[in-house]
Amino acid sequence: MSISVRTNVSSLTAQSNLGKTSADLQKSISRLSSGLRVESAADDAAGLAISEDFKASIRSLDQARRNANDGVSMIQTADGSLKEIGGLLTRMRELSVQARNGTVNTQQRGYLNDEFGQLRSEIDRIVNTTEFNGVDLLDGSQAGGLDFQVGKDTSTDDRLTMSIATSSASALGISASTISSTSGADSAITALDTAIQSISTRRAGLGAMQNRLSTTMSNLDTYSTNLAAANSRIVDVDVASETASLTKNQILMQAGTAMLAQANQGPQSALQLLG
Repeated sequence: MSISVRTNVSSLTAQSNLGKTSADLQKSISRLSSGLRVESAADDAAGLAISEDFKASIRSLDQARRNANDGVSMIQTADGSLKEIGGLLTRMRELSVQARNGTVNTQQRGYLNDEFGQLRSEIDRIVNTTEFNGVDLLDGSQAGGLDFQVGKDTSTDDRLTMSIATSSASALGISASTISSTSGADSAITALDTAIQSISTRRAGLGAMQNRLSTTMSNLDTYSTNLAAANSRIVDVDVASETASLTKNQILMQAGTAMLAQANQGPQSALQLLG
């Protein structure tokens, strides 16, 4: 084998290999410290593009779940007010039955009618003040439909729509009811039965939508978790495999350093021959 003092090919080769090993070692250290296999487009351009789509979908799904949860809170607010209205209607019916009794005199019916009117006014007050985050719920403004965005896209399948009819005294058919007479009490009892049924129907509809939103939240959780797992398989580092690569590169660095030192001794051997 020839010996050159101008060009140390062995040293150059050792330096090149050592540089590659050093780069691989730094990459392994970076991946293990970050937990990511794909840290930039240079690592896996296609994988990074897919991962970005997954991350956008995951964040949108998580927001959709929060939307559904807010929807549940809104429904609970509306249902709580309807429950109170139902209680007021029940008390109004009780007063009507009492006023219908022949043992009650005209003055006492007047007192009963006063309470009856106050309860009716309270129903309208509840209707006009029940809101969620500034959105009125029971005054009829949501009768046309209230949308809950519970998906990540814009199709109708990504939305749930709920209508809430007004529950004012007028809408319930009791705005003109009085119990200052037995005939008025008779009419009030009939009207109140219808009103109580109407409130029950509204609450049943709200309950059904609340259950649907709860099911939707569970489905969104599963969907988001599955996408996160798929994204993990693309971009997350395989710790066992990368640790093995780290160990291999550490050994190669040690061997390469030793070989470079030995290669650098070649010119010295040529000088000894001359000397």
